Amino acid sequence: MSGLRMDTITHGIAGALIGKAFFARPEETTRARVGIAAVTIGAMFPDADFVSYEFSRNVVAMIEYHRGFTHSFLALPLFAVLLALGTWWLLRRRGRESPGLGFLILAYAVGLASHILLDAMTSYGTRIWNPVSGARVAWDVLFIIDFTFTALVLVPQVAAWVGSNATKGRERGIGMWTLFSAAAFAVWLLCTKIGLAFSIWVAALIAAIFAVIFLLPAFLGHRLEISRERWCRVGVYVTLAYLVACGVQHHRALRRVSEFANGTGLAIDRLGALPSPPSLFTWNGLIRTPAGVYISHFDLRDKQPPEFVFVKDSAPTDFVARAVELKDVQVYWNFARFPMIHTGTSGDQQIVDFGDLRFRTLPGSRVVPLTLRVIFDRRGNLMRVRWLRLGDYMATDNGDAEVPPDTP
Repeated sequence: MSGLRMDTITHGIAGALIGKAFFARPEETTRARVGIAAVTIGAMFPDADFVSYEFSRNVVAMIEYHRGFTHSFLALPLFAVLLALGTWWLLRRRGRESPGLGFLILAYAVGLASHILLDAMTSYGTRIWNPVSGARVAWDVLFIIDFTFTALVLVPQVAAWVGSNATKGRERGIGMWTLFSAAAFAVWLLCTKIGLAFSIWVAALIAAIFAVIFLLPAFLGHRLEISRERWCRVGVYVTLAYLVACGVQHHRALRRVSEFANGTGLAIDRLGALPSPPSLFTWNGLIRTPAGVYISHFDLRDKQPPEFVFVKDSAPTDFVARAVELKDVQVYWNFARFPMIHTGTSGDQQIVDFGDLRFRTLPGSRVVPLTLRVIFDRRGNLMRVRWLRLGDYMATDNGDAEVPPDTP
C-alpha cells in the first residue's frame, strides 16, 4: 500500500535538488553541506509518521494516521525548529562548525514545505491543516509515481556530477546516458505490458535528450563551465514549469468530465479528474452518483469525448448494513472519495468489499488497490476485516467473478 503515495526517496531527491540550488554557496563549505542535508532530511521527514501505523494492530491505521500532523503546515514551524536545534546541538557536540539557527530553520522549513505541497498535488489526500481541520487536500495534478517528475529532479544533479570531474567526466557521462536511456526503454516496456499508451519513439526521444544532457558535459565540461548550482536551479525551474503544465492539463481533463456529468442529468455526489500514468496527457475521470461510479480513462490528445463505464454498487443487504456500522469501515468511508460497495459469497462466507475507484489507475482493470474487505459467516457474525490482498478478486454479486475463500 506504500505505493499509493509519493515515495520518500523521490521527496528526498527533490529536497536535495532544492538544497543544491539555493542552500549551497560556495559548494565546498560546511554550511553548504549541512544546508543540503537539512533540506533533504526536511523533505523526507513527514513520512516519519509511518511509525504510527506500520506497527499498529489497527487495520486502517495507515489511512487514519498517514498524512496527518507531520504533513501539516501548522506543525511545520515546530518540526523545523526542533530539527534545527537537534542539528545545531549534534554538530556542536562533535566539535564541528554549525551554520546559524536561522539558516537551519529555513532549510528544514523549505524541505518540509516541499514534501507537504508535493503530497497535496497527488490524489491520496493530505491533511495540511491538521489538527485544526481533518479535511484532506488533493489537488489531483501529479500521479503518485510520476517518472517525468522523478527524472526532472534527479537528472540535473547527475549531470552536475558528470561535469564536475574533467578526468572521469566521459566515463561518467557514457555510463549515466546508458543507465537513464535503459530506464526509459524499461518504462516503455512496462507501459506496453500493462496496456498504457507509450510510444517507443517517445522513449527514443528521451534517450536523445539524455545524450545531450549527459554527453555534452562529459565531453565539453571544461568549456561549458556549468556549476552544480546552475544545473540544479535550472532543474528547479523546469520542474516548476512541469507542475504548472500538469495543473493546466488537470483543468482541461476536469472540464471534459464535467461536460459528461452535465449531460447525464443524474444526481452527482462528486466528480474529479485524476492523473494517470505515463504522461500528463492521460487522465481518469470519475463521477460518483448515489447508485455507483462512472469511470473513464482518456487521453487529452484524443478529440473525441471520453467514454465512461458505470461501476454499480451492489444492492443493499443486511451484511452491508452491519459492515457500515463498523468503526474501521467508517474510517475508510470518510477517507474514500469515489467509494464503491461490492458484495459476494465464498462458501459459507459473506463478503463485503469497500473500495475507492480513484486508485484504479489502469484502464479496464478490475483490481482496486486499497480495498477493505469485511467477512461474515452465514449467520452474520463478523469473522475478519482486512485489506484485499494481491491475487484476490473483487467481491461481486452478479456472477462474473469468483471470490476465493478467506484464509487465516
